[in-house]
Amino acid sequence: MILFVAHTLGFIIYWGITHQMALILEWSKTYVSNVAGVIAIVFAMAMWVTSIPRIRRKMFEVFFYTHNLYPLYVFFYILHVGASYFCMILPGIFLFIVDRYLRFLQSYQRAGLISARVLPCGTIELNFSKTQGLDYNPTSILFINVPSISKMQWHPFTVTSNSNMEPDKLSVVIKNQGSWSQKLYKPLSSNVDHIQVSVEGPYGPVSSHFLRHEALVMFSGGSGITPMISIIREIIFQSTKPDCHVPRVRLICAFKNSADLSMLQLLLPISWAPADFAAQIDLEIEAYVTRETEQPPAEAQRDIQTVWFKPDPLDSPVSAVLGPNSWLWLAAIVSSSFVLFLFVLGLTTRFYIYPIDHNTGENYHYSFTCLWYMFLACASIFMVSSLVFLWCKRQNAMEGKQVQNVDAYGTHDQELESHPQNQECPIAQATQVHYGTRPDLKKILLGSKESDVGVLVCGPRKMRHEVAKICSSGLADNLHFESISFNW
Repeated sequence: MILFVAHTLGFIIYWGITHQMALILEWSKTYVSNVAGVIAIVFAMAMWVTSIPRIRRKMFEVFFYTHNLYPLYVFFYILHVGASYFCMILPGIFLFIVDRYLRFLQSYQRAGLISARVLPCGTIELNFSKTQGLDYNPTSILFINVPSISKMQWHPFTVTSNSNMEPDKLSVVIKNQGSWSQKLYKPLSSNVDHIQVSVEGPYGPVSSHFLRHEALVMFSGGSGITPMISIIREIIFQSTKPDCHVPRVRLICAFKNSADLSMLQLLLPISWAPADFAAQIDLEIEAYVTRETEQPPAEAQRDIQTVWFKPDPLDSPVSAVLGPNSWLWLAAIVSSSFVLFLFVLGLTTRFYIYPIDHNTGENYHYSFTCLWYMFLACASIFMVSSLVFLWCKRQNAMEGKQVQNVDAYGTHDQELESHPQNQECPIAQATQVHYGTRPDLKKILLGSKESDVGVLVCGPRKMRHEVAKICSSGLADNLHFESISFNW
């Protein structure tokens, strides 16, 4: 952007000195369009300014909606630089359009929302139906859109479910702290039949690298516990395999209020009974309630509510946009659409553009050539991607018929159920709660005696920085730090 601004100012100064300011509005038929460049730099400046951290964090929606101007920026940029420069950046543009269009096709569908768990602390767990061919790793995220709240807003949330433990369900956890989540929490906390939801994703790491450690020490603050839930569920599943070593797990979580302790109930899936908890996992949980000095009376604790939704025939299970063989299909889309683009572009140039240049003796309009390049690239991608998507959707629909049955949605006569927090479950038995204090991070880390300790942290920036400082201090050489941050 600095180079673009310097380029623009350089020409403006030059035109001003030579008294040719009228050229700034020139749209040449045989050369670059100056006015298209001016329009492009205006869009670019708007996106650049709103991406400044202070503006982005305080006015995120302004930043988000302004960045939706990027198609217009690219469009006028190409009209300004011409077809030759467009070909130089074509690989990146081409791959981006393929990715963006496939994401659009997935997000256009309605996802099947099975149930929701409403916790006393205001946290919500949404449970979607999914095809068994959709696999993902811990700490993945899922973008969610609720049209009844906003048709434009897509919010990322951590996927807490495990695709191996729950092959036909996908869960995300949402903390009730923003205006969007508050609007979602209101109908869920009452008796509601159905909520229309669209999703995109999940996106995440390609491997569960944390399993290689001898022990894991995980720190979380508030809603930062959600990626830890997905990691623990993966360890629980791995512990059920014969002759499989899983690391010893120590979870250190800090909450503001005792009501937030109910988030620990999410460590086990809604479909799992306490007896299903794998005895092979060595799990120790230390919870710190920082703003309360003593445990509240039992009668003050509210129950966890489970809301079951009625199935809608227009909903479909969450599935991979290109099915289980996504990389193979993606390679086919990129290669075949690019070959189609080159072939049609060759025909258009030879039998339409070239005769005009040859017969009239004038060059074909400079901007029209750019329009042909952009149109044919997009048309080739849309055509091939749509055909592959429809084929994969047909295959997913056959599998989805097995998921969208009575068992997937549960045989529940009630739409709203309350469940008391079970103090006898393995999670409660493994948890030690401290009131009115904060965890001693240094003591906890330096007290880990295993030879290979993975240290994961997700929470406030101060917590992440303090843990990172201890791990890099050189006081212990067995600590391997990793920060899980979802700041935007």
